[in-house]
Amino acid sequence: MSLVKMKPLLAWAQENRCAVGAFSVGNMEMVIGAVRAAEETNTPIILQIAEKRMKQSPLRLMAPMMVSAAKEAGVPIAVHLDHGLTLECIDACLDYGFTSVMLDASLLPLDENIALTRQVVAKAQAFGATVESELGVVGGNEGDTAEHRILCTDPDDAERFVRETGVDCLAVAIGNAHGNYPVLPELRFDVLEEINRRVDVPLVLHGGTGITDEMFRRAIGLGIRKINIATASFDALAKAAKTYTETVEKPDYFTLSPRMADAVYRNVRRHIQVFNCK
Repeated sequence: MSLVKMKPLLAWAQENRCAVGAFSVGNMEMVIGAVRAAEETNTPIILQIAEKRMKQSPLRLMAPMMVSAAKEAGVPIAVHLDHGLTLECIDACLDYGFTSVMLDASLLPLDENIALTRQVVAKAQAFGATVESELGVVGGNEGDTAEHRILCTDPDDAERFVRETGVDCLAVAIGNAHGNYPVLPELRFDVLEEINRRVDVPLVLHGGTGITDEMFRRAIGLGIRKINIATASFDALAKAAKTYTETVEKPDYFTLSPRMADAVYRNVRRHIQVFNCK
């Protein structure tokens, strides 16, 4: 147990017809809460951070903490770069010991996405690391102000992309979006089913915050083996901090910190139970 590659966790999810949760973290309390939930449920998870989040949570500080937490955990944990935007960041994460990396070149033309992804696969292979990539356009934004309209993944493109890049898993766009949904999304399960039929790698669902438990379970039944949760955890932490500071006369860090960690723990634990189809 402890720090593992992401690929065997995806295989575990495939064998058990469930999904492994990938939980974004931005500080120590989030790492503590996520690992505690994984250990108490005896369930593997993925700790991840997106490149855009490194403005507030510098990689040089987060990476050693994430890798160390995984190594010392009582359950298998992979450490993953989510939405890597530059080859430099991917190189840095691999050097820090991340066991999985993702290049998000989904806004580029397909041929360019394939070419860049192949470079990342070659880099990752030297470290034995897993590679995720994204095809189609997941809506919302990932840590910046640029909003992107949803563009569902084309099954023909997905088949070609997986064949020509050698990625280990593929994030698909089926009506999902990053951040909080203004209304309940209408996921294109027909598109997901067709992609799952035509590619032979595990599929990934981004934008998990706000999707119903029933939607999660249906997606898992159609090949989703990794589900990203970010906004729900960040919101839970912020709400816990706000509630605490508004209800005590003299707030202090040593009381605040465990409350923030507990809020993340409860959010992660709830999602683990759903992803385990329990």
